[in-house]
Amino acid sequence: MDHGFFEAVKNSVDTYFLDNNISRTGNKHLYLKTLIFIPLALATYCFLLWGTYSWLTGLALLFVLIICLISIAFNVMHDACHGSYAGSKTINNLMSLTMNALGGNAFLWKITHNVIHHTYTNIDGVDHDIANWPLLRQCPTQPWKPFHRIQHWYMFLLYAIHTMAWMLVFDFVKYFTRKIATTPIKRMDTHEHFMFWSSKLLYILFYIVLPIYFKGWQVWLTGFIILHVSLGLVVTMVFQLAHLVEKTSFDEAGEEPKNILTSWAVHEVITTANFAPNNKLLSWFLGGLNFQIEHHLFPQVSHIHYPALSKIIKGECEKFNLPYNCYQTLNGAVTSHIRLMKQLGRSDEFGLFKKPV
Repeated sequence: MDHGFFEAVKNSVDTYFLDNNISRTGNKHLYLKTLIFIPLALATYCFLLWGTYSWLTGLALLFVLIICLISIAFNVMHDACHGSYAGSKTINNLMSLTMNALGGNAFLWKITHNVIHHTYTNIDGVDHDIANWPLLRQCPTQPWKPFHRIQHWYMFLLYAIHTMAWMLVFDFVKYFTRKIATTPIKRMDTHEHFMFWSSKLLYILFYIVLPIYFKGWQVWLTGFIILHVSLGLVVTMVFQLAHLVEKTSFDEAGEEPKNILTSWAVHEVITTANFAPNNKLLSWFLGGLNFQIEHHLFPQVSHIHYPALSKIIKGECEKFNLPYNCYQTLNGAVTSHIRLMKQLGRSDEFGLFKKPV
């Protein structure tokens, strides 16, 4: 039950923005990131394609490109797809297309992430984030298999290939089956069909065809693998640390899978965790995604406000006797994720994990 939690926390957050006379969307700090990372990514890509350099310089430049792409995904794309990048819907829609430029599809992402994941977080059978890994057991209600005993080792290999599979396989599966996990996709209009196919073709052109043409297939393949292994590990781990750690709760979809027994806000708090809240460099790089509790309660607020909101929300959680799940260090969160996956892989008999009450 809620017992007024969300109303209280919403009023406190509203008061914060009113008293400080600031917008809930992005500001110059976010826009500066955009002006740094997008031009730098384009310049690095062009030099890698047409410049002359040693293999060591090329490797260093590739990692610069990887850092830029990750930063664009976490800082620009994520806020824009949630409508929190700017006060203008047109600007948000335009900047959300950075998802397409990265190889994904903004339309499918908004359904998968904004609608399904943010509404049914950690609910087995509905939340795509724990339904998209057939070789992993990510919550107690999923069936156990003997090979899960070593999942805490091989999961990193799956994480490493995740973005590659996402761009080249999973998006097409969603597109042709017209569903995401168990949730049907509403009818795509002509514009969305055009954006899907045009952006996928451009992805193949810019990430595969042109690099092979100008640098040869061996150089392309090496760079493509390094690029996606890096993207896959970082992007996947950030989202795993938010929900698949020992402090978070899980639930299962029943006969009516769309019905959450607890209030939505309480459900989001107990199924989500923060990590490394005092690491300012990490927060800057990750676009505030280490403040996942704040993000899940207020997804349409830009990430630049999350550090300030965290103090407010933590205080309200204490008032309502709710957990405020937080790991003080990145290493602590990573270790907890590994321990959880190891525990889930031991057997199919569990009394270890919390369910929403």
